[in-house]
Amino acid sequence: MDNATATITTAGATIDPREAAHFGKLAAEWWDPKGSSAMLHRLNPVRLGFIREAIDAHFSRDSRTLQPLAGKRVLDAGCGAGLLCEPLSRMGGAVTGVDAAPENIAAARAHAEAMGLSIDYRAGELGSLGLRRFDLVCSLEVIEHVTDKAAFLAQLAAALADDGLMILSCPNRTVASRVLLVEAAERLGHVPRGTHDWSQFPTPEELQELATAAGLVLGQPRGIAWSPTRGLHLSDDLSLNYIVTARKAAPLS
Repeated sequence: MDNATATITTAGATIDPREAAHFGKLAAEWWDPKGSSAMLHRLNPVRLGFIREAIDAHFSRDSRTLQPLAGKRVLDAGCGAGLLCEPLSRMGGAVTGVDAAPENIAAARAHAEAMGLSIDYRAGELGSLGLRRFDLVCSLEVIEHVTDKAAFLAQLAAALADDGLMILSCPNRTVASRVLLVEAAERLGHVPRGTHDWSQFPTPEELQELATAAGLVLGQPRGIAWSPTRGLHLSDDLSLNYIVTARKAAPLS
């Protein structure tokens, strides 16, 4: 079967109904930069900077090109209401967004339509939607919310074209992340209460093991750090949050 027309058929449930319900309740505020998703709005430019550099390097694009994803099929798994899908679409990608919460998908569709963007949004389990493979697969701040991390990574790997690029990000399970991302952020109202379960944050070493088991090779992770002077920024400090590229491992000869 041609790689471009192969479909994702990985079985296994990864959606946590409680997580889907939690984020579905926030759908109406997702696009409000001062609402419950304010932290994601501040995080998005940092993530997009990393993603653009990764796209240019992987697909040999000129950094001055406005649409480096032209002709590429793009998946955002765990897309929420489309904060990442829309800039990826503006980069020229044919974007599909998948999310566990139907409320998020409804909000994403409405916002994309208002922006004049054509994005294919789907609600449900990624491995059961019968989608074709993608040149770029993104899943940012999602793996810590799924019920089965190994099954989810397998679904992402199945969604990736053989020569494609994957980008993952998640919080790290450290003392610093527990104090700042969970206790302080939720107590101060920067993140809705109940958003994070610190015990579910994968360390870079754990993500490496999961990726290897799914047939993926990770790149060098970059930290997403915070300071009073710089705000959120890419860093060598992985203690709070990290973002990393992945590709399919070469087949054994």
